[in-house]
Amino acid sequence: MVTHDLIQRMPKVELHDHLDGGLRPQTIIELAKAQSVDLPSWDPDELSAWFHRGAKQKSLSLYLQTFSVAVGVLQTEEALERAAYESILDLAADRVVYVEIRFAPILHQQKGLNLESVVQSVLRGLERGRRKTGTRFGLILCALRNQDPAWSLAVAELAVAFSDRGVVGFDLAGDESGHPPKRHLDAFQYIRNRNFNITIHAGEAFGIESIWQAVQICGAHRIGHGTRLTEDISYHGTHIEKMGSLAHFVRDKRIPIEMCLSSNLHTGAASSIDEHPFILFFRNNFRVFLCADNRLMSGTTLTSEYALAAEHFNLTLGDLEKVAINAMKSAFIHHDEKIRVIYDVIKRGFAELRSEISHF
Repeated sequence: MVTHDLIQRMPKVELHDHLDGGLRPQTIIELAKAQSVDLPSWDPDELSAWFHRGAKQKSLSLYLQTFSVAVGVLQTEEALERAAYESILDLAADRVVYVEIRFAPILHQQKGLNLESVVQSVLRGLERGRRKTGTRFGLILCALRNQDPAWSLAVAELAVAFSDRGVVGFDLAGDESGHPPKRHLDAFQYIRNRNFNITIHAGEAFGIESIWQAVQICGAHRIGHGTRLTEDISYHGTHIEKMGSLAHFVRDKRIPIEMCLSSNLHTGAASSIDEHPFILFFRNNFRVFLCADNRLMSGTTLTSEYALAAEHFNLTLGDLEKVAINAMKSAFIHHDEKIRVIYDVIKRGFAELRSEISHF
């Protein structure tokens, strides 16, 4: 009964969506022409295929290379506002009812924009999208692992400064190999001292030490990807035989894990969808949910990620409702707001779908 059409109409929550990873190919072409930026192709279909081919290399560092093209056209206030606006439109069309979009402001200063104007431009676009579609949003600002930790602190300060205008969290992104999160401890301590929110890309291209540092040293409230947490678990199929202290801590403390099936396949974090650890974590009551990560590069949508999970892991309508609720419980907004979305939007939406199904 869980068809692709049914999944498309489910109310969904997206907490790991990169602004530069979700651009429309036609938008990239139009922005590139306006800014005299070279592209590998000027045909939308060919350009989309180029991004997708570039991503499917089973390597995080290679996966990240295509982002320079997307970032290259997001160097003006108008371009950033348009990208944010269109992201909300596209996500709303996919029945996403709440989204946290993330990006690294520091990457958008090639033509002289300051960090404040970069963030303001994105927030204007997101707010315009919210007014048009009703889809709620939060913005997460990313620092980058390979950059000077002083820049990470600047981004952390920026995130807190905009916490009353739509910014809901701080993230550390980029290639994990050789770039441990503890190098950026000053930024994380700044965030923690101000009761703000932290998510960290960890356990995608590096082992459990990366997750350990993210949680125990940097104070992450959520983990992006986290596939390598399986290294702290002995299991057969979805049956867990033994867990180490980190896996126990993550589950016991309900630390959410933002899981991205297609993206993890493309970066080599998972060898196949069937072997992806999402179902192991989900069936053993870890707080996990599904995200698209980079819709353009991975050629996916949140509906497609739900459909992959339903097909490969035999998820039911109830399972997918739990995935959506897990995500909403993990959002970086206040508790009362989460509860309203869970009961007034998600649960009501799934109840309507069940009622529709029962008539057949």
